[in-house]
Amino acid sequence: MKLLEKYKYILFDAANTLIHKPSVWEKMFAVLEKHEITIAIDKLRYNHKLLSEIIDFPDRTSFEFYRGFNQQLILSLGIIPTDELLDELFSACKGLPWEKFDDTESLKEINIPMGVLSNFNKDLPQLVQQIFGDIFSDIISSEQLQLRKPSQEFYERAVAMTGFQKDEILYVGDSLKLDIIPANKIGVAALLIDRPGFFGPNNTTITDLYALTR
Repeated sequence: MKLLEKYKYILFDAANTLIHKPSVWEKMFAVLEKHEITIAIDKLRYNHKLLSEIIDFPDRTSFEFYRGFNQQLILSLGIIPTDELLDELFSACKGLPWEKFDDTESLKEINIPMGVLSNFNKDLPQLVQQIFGDIFSDIISSEQLQLRKPSQEFYERAVAMTGFQKDEILYVGDSLKLDIIPANKIGVAALLIDRPGFFGPNNTTITDLYALTR
């Protein structure tokens, strides 16, 4: 039985679940290389992911936020974060465009209503529609509701907006803290999308979105 046959509605997180900034790793790697710092890109991505599970991203990021985040990231790699290095990392990564993951092509095969629920600014609906067209019934951002993951109230409000019951919904996200745990706490089934395989396989993890329709 295909996974989605158990559900009537599927909700997705946005950033790093449906969309990402694929060039950010090469940009960061180039800055580190310029400073004669040798770090494998996979290590950079891994530390970035773990740090993202600890530090909450605001709806609207800023120079100050990324300076602090990158400082912690660089420290986690055993590197002294100089002002010059932090400034160059910010400049290299500022304003990079969001792109859809290749495996989001699988969404065309999903024949139940879909929505998006994400910690994001109120421009999320416009961004998602620009990238995917009108394939989502609901696009709900934290800035819109003035609530944020992992708030259970945020999930409760979102479920009510969909019009479906909790046991009819499947949620897919890339964060244990922000997505999987709070969704489960209110009674919504959830899957962790872990494309790089950072967390290891288990029965609540998928490595690509094609798994939803296999």
